[in-house]
Amino acid sequence: MLAVFVGFFPMGMAFPVLPRHVYDVLGLGTFFVGVVMGAQYVASILVGRKWAGEVSDGRGPKVAVPLGLAGVCGVGAMYFIALAFTDQPTISYLLLVAARLLTGIAEPFIITAALSWGIARLGPQHSGKVIGWIGMALFGAYAAGAPAGGWVFARWGYAGIAWATVLVPLLTLAIVSGIHGERPARVERPAFYKVVGLVKLPGLALTLSSFAYAAINAFVALLWVERGWGSAALAFTSLGAGFILARLLVGHLPDQLGGARVAAVCVAVEALGQLLIWWAPSEPLAWAGAALTGGGYALAFQGFGVEAVRRAPPESRGAAMGGYVAFQDLSMGLAGPLGGLLALQAGLSSVYLAGAIGALGSLVLALAMQRSDAGRA
Repeated sequence: MLAVFVGFFPMGMAFPVLPRHVYDVLGLGTFFVGVVMGAQYVASILVGRKWAGEVSDGRGPKVAVPLGLAGVCGVGAMYFIALAFTDQPTISYLLLVAARLLTGIAEPFIITAALSWGIARLGPQHSGKVIGWIGMALFGAYAAGAPAGGWVFARWGYAGIAWATVLVPLLTLAIVSGIHGERPARVERPAFYKVVGLVKLPGLALTLSSFAYAAINAFVALLWVERGWGSAALAFTSLGAGFILARLLVGHLPDQLGGARVAAVCVAVEALGQLLIWWAPSEPLAWAGAALTGGGYALAFQGFGVEAVRRAPPESRGAAMGGYVAFQDLSMGLAGPLGGLLALQAGLSSVYLAGAIGALGSLVLALAMQRSDAGRA
């Protein structure tokens, strides 16, 4: 958990400032903001998740995590190069897109390996808890990193974010070196696409529920500016706080009650949070909407993840986690450009109405999984 927290902290720092850098400094519109924020997830789908799952299952998670950290350091280096071309916005923007593509390859090595590492240490009967606690470290890093990123950006500009992205992950290398590695099983494993096929139903539910989370990451900073509320750092913190609080209070329920059953309730809460952001006439109500979105999404991700682990063979848990989270990447990758186009046509608030609709679609799939499990029983 500590390794994940430190490794993802600089990513959280970039969330509230990268959209504003593209919008304010480079002078590009919301569609281009959506593309640069979504580029990470395109790379994750096409390359990152599959590669990370194969390395984690075949060579062990202790090998996979340092590779991911090295990639994150490379992202920071590319931020520096992009800053050198600020007076040429097109070149600078393309370099930022390339940096986000590299992020989409590097980050899966950290989180996929951490998830399979945790399940190997505790056993599949505790997979919900592993997903919950590792995810809590990830979203805690985002929640803490966002205000830190705003503070750094205000004093040192985007160069400060670049330095943090290069240097902070190096601390994680020291943490990982002291953790006992898990030896991978020497057995024949099914192809990655077959594992993805096994987890497709919970994965599709995750795709629909992830649009709400993606909408906050990509557009909430611009929504705050449009409504005259200033910095959106506390919106990211509220999202992370809701996520962590839900995991702490009820994170044990997916293992006890069933993943789909818990997820069905939680995506309804997520939809309520999105509707609150869409409607909110004041900043505190929008913070509450972000917190409800985070809390609902936390248990939805965990519940659908339990369903994914239950459907996969033990020797392919890394691939199963990589394939499952790839469905989240699909939503994240599409939400950026599609949300940007929607914002151009109907305003930034409409993105959160779309997030609520996606969460309700996920509810339908969760209920379908419950009926399917009841039929098998």
